[in-house]
Amino acid sequence: MLPHPGTGALPTRPDPDALVLQLRRDDERARRGKLRIYFGANAGVGKTFAMLGAAQREKAAGRDVVIGVVETHGRADTAELTAGLETLPPQQLPYRDRILPEFDLDAALARRPATLLVDELAHTNAPGARHDKRWQDVQELRDAGIDVWTALNVQHLESLNGTVGAITGIRVHETVPDTVFDSADELVLIDVTPDELVARLQAGKVYLPQQAERAAQNFFRKGNLIALREIALRRTAERVGDDRLHWRIETPRDAPATEADTVLCCVGPRPGAEQAVRAAARLAGLRNQRWSAVYVETPRLQRLPAAERDRTLAVLKLAEELGASTAVLTGPEVAQALAQHATQHGFSTLVMGRAAPRTGWSAWWSRLARPPLRSRLAGLAPALDFWEVPAAASTRRLGATPLPPDELPTAHQRRWPGFVWSAAVSVALVLTLHPFSGAFELANIVMLFLLGVVLIAFRFGRGPAALAALLNVLAFDFFFVPPRLSFGVTDVQYLVTFAVMLGVGLLIGQLTARLRFQARIAASREARTQNLFELSRELSAALLPEQIAEIGEAAVRRNFGGQAHVVVADEHDRLPASAALPEGVDASVADWVYRNGQPAGLTTATLSAHAWHYLPLAAPMRIRGVLACRPEHARWLLIPGQQQLLQTLTRQIAIALERVHYVDIARQAVVQMESERLRNTLLAAMSHDIRTPLTALVGQAETLQSAGASLSAPSREQLLSGLVATARQMQGLVINLLDMARLQSGAITLRSEWQSVEEVVGAALASAAPALVGVAVRTDIPADLPLVEFDAGLMERVLVNLLENAAKYGAPPIVVSARAGDDTLELQVRDHGPGLPAGSTQDLFGMFIRGEFESGTPGVGLGLAICREVVAAHGGTTGAADAEGGGAVFTITLPRRPAPAVD
Repeated sequence: MLPHPGTGALPTRPDPDALVLQLRRDDERARRGKLRIYFGANAGVGKTFAMLGAAQREKAAGRDVVIGVVETHGRADTAELTAGLETLPPQQLPYRDRILPEFDLDAALARRPATLLVDELAHTNAPGARHDKRWQDVQELRDAGIDVWTALNVQHLESLNGTVGAITGIRVHETVPDTVFDSADELVLIDVTPDELVARLQAGKVYLPQQAERAAQNFFRKGNLIALREIALRRTAERVGDDRLHWRIETPRDAPATEADTVLCCVGPRPGAEQAVRAAARLAGLRNQRWSAVYVETPRLQRLPAAERDRTLAVLKLAEELGASTAVLTGPEVAQALAQHATQHGFSTLVMGRAAPRTGWSAWWSRLARPPLRSRLAGLAPALDFWEVPAAASTRRLGATPLPPDELPTAHQRRWPGFVWSAAVSVALVLTLHPFSGAFELANIVMLFLLGVVLIAFRFGRGPAALAALLNVLAFDFFFVPPRLSFGVTDVQYLVTFAVMLGVGLLIGQLTARLRFQARIAASREARTQNLFELSRELSAALLPEQIAEIGEAAVRRNFGGQAHVVVADEHDRLPASAALPEGVDASVADWVYRNGQPAGLTTATLSAHAWHYLPLAAPMRIRGVLACRPEHARWLLIPGQQQLLQTLTRQIAIALERVHYVDIARQAVVQMESERLRNTLLAAMSHDIRTPLTALVGQAETLQSAGASLSAPSREQLLSGLVATARQMQGLVINLLDMARLQSGAITLRSEWQSVEEVVGAALASAAPALVGVAVRTDIPADLPLVEFDAGLMERVLVNLLENAAKYGAPPIVVSARAGDDTLELQVRDHGPGLPAGSTQDLFGMFIRGEFESGTPGVGLGLAICREVVAAHGGTTGAADAEGGGAVFTITLPRRPAPAVD
């Protein structure tokens, strides 16, 4: 390839994989409905009014526009714009002795308009609706190919929720993930000045008079409106910048953009961690970078209260909604785990919450005991950039589902038995050693006390070991150090002994607790790896969808406990009816998951009232079914590590189902191809080798009928001989077809008797005489050849086929020979023709295989196939080879046993 003129560089060729991926994305984008968001800084700027005005223009242009739900808030001018537009009736949902009207998603999917208006994107649906949030309804509508118009205020964006709350002092709980906002195809900014908005509020065009008065005193202060307007304008500008960047990346004439550095967010157990997640999402969005959120589980953090652990999992869930990949890391120290994870995955920026400042001696002691996390990270990962985010009050609502006390499968044991054992070991050591206090040196007694601390630390961990160390020091001082039975010390050197005992005991407890924690992590990972290995091994041996379903259900129960059921789609892409499902599995929920390819049920935002968790079995080509599980502890489904494990299990099951599906398709294709080949071969043979003799028979018969009386005797004799020869040829073809059909169906029964080989060869020569006219045939059969047990009729048919085959494709003389071995009989038929065709000689014994593919020699290629089947029925073998000196030789080997004595 020549360089471009003036550049000296080779032209860049597009990456084929990138082109295929881009084509797939374009195809998905074309099938998916478009989303238009009317975006504003505050309520009352005219988002709904502008949306309805555009809908009226679309309606006037003849387009199909339907109102799914529109909130007018009592504004008359807005309500007037709904006139003439079709409006879907709301869905009535009962809730606490009330009936709540909600957007009817099923009615919208059934109506399927070209454009649907769904106001209030951040709205929270009433209990009983399919999805918890309205933006999830919009996502399903887009997946169905319906264009959606909606409205959104800036304070409802998840990443800006904390910033807006800090400015206005009012926090909203209804939020929309930034990923939904960024996925919009069109963004329409509705902007008015703060003064005009205040005038609208006073004129009653925003809220009713009572609400307007309260809003003017709180949220609608001019300073708040200016700040919100600035945030909305900036967010819109960022979105326009993203659109321009995507256009540049997708434009062929521009160089493709390289992947930028990535952002890592560290989630801690302290309140306000949501703000760090939001800041990381905003930073990644500004830079157009991928980002991740992690939580580091250490032995100390494992002992946190359940409420703090719930808060951490809720923050990780928030990060997932904002587009992050999440993970729970385990390690003895936070800084080390974070630095290792950032280095391995190429993160360049770390976002973390700012720790609350400490004052007084506690701050001095904490800095002395352990440097701040940022200082430790700077030493472990010097190339990492740090962003510290100030803490803010959390607005994330936690679910009512209780969460597990730790991330590992092993339950956290109650610690009070360890403290009891610590005291018991100390008392036992005192009772055991006190009678020998005069015989043992104090140094040996100290060693025995330290041994007790080691045993307690190994069995019960850090806390009981610390208590054992303290009790052992006190017991050693009270019972063994002079003056005894007193805590007084006469020798100051014993203070050093006490300090060393206490320090060694605490150090041993710390090290042992860390080792136990790492051992639990290693055991958990080993168990997961072993389970995945066993699942892969079992699935690789499964041949039926039922076996795969059974293996998959057992694997899910083995890892999560509880119940599990794999629902496999049939060949018509339908799931089984509810009657075929176990109790508790909802067929409608499973069907929705199968059709939409998204999880639903327990711990999800879709149909969350159900007690089962539903996951689609997504294979590389398509969805193969649904996994429904009800784990022993529902809280495990909220932990990222457990979610990844469950997704891995479903992926393995789906791939196995797809493998079996395509194996079955391949088998059917092979059978169909073979049947087609046999059918075509048989039709070709029939059309050539049967139609030709039939035509000759008809012609000869008509000649006899029309001119029989006028023909001379020699002519009539010749014509009759031709009729007989043609009829015999037809008879041979039909006999071969019938014989092969009987052999293939297993209807042939051998009538084995002791036979003379010479007699069977003579009968075969007599039967093949019409085909051997003018052909020299010799026999080479010893006179002392013993009797052999076989079916004389079938073996005669075998020899006839071999003789006819030699006469058709070989050259005289034809030699028939027989030899007897110790336990075998060998029959050979040899000709002196051109020999066998090139290729595998065993292929000649297949059905409809002929020595010459294009030949005028009659036959359908069944003679040698019949020979092979008959000989195989006798327990023998057939073979063919080129003979020395030219020609071909066909060999039949039959087993034999000693013949009975003959009088």
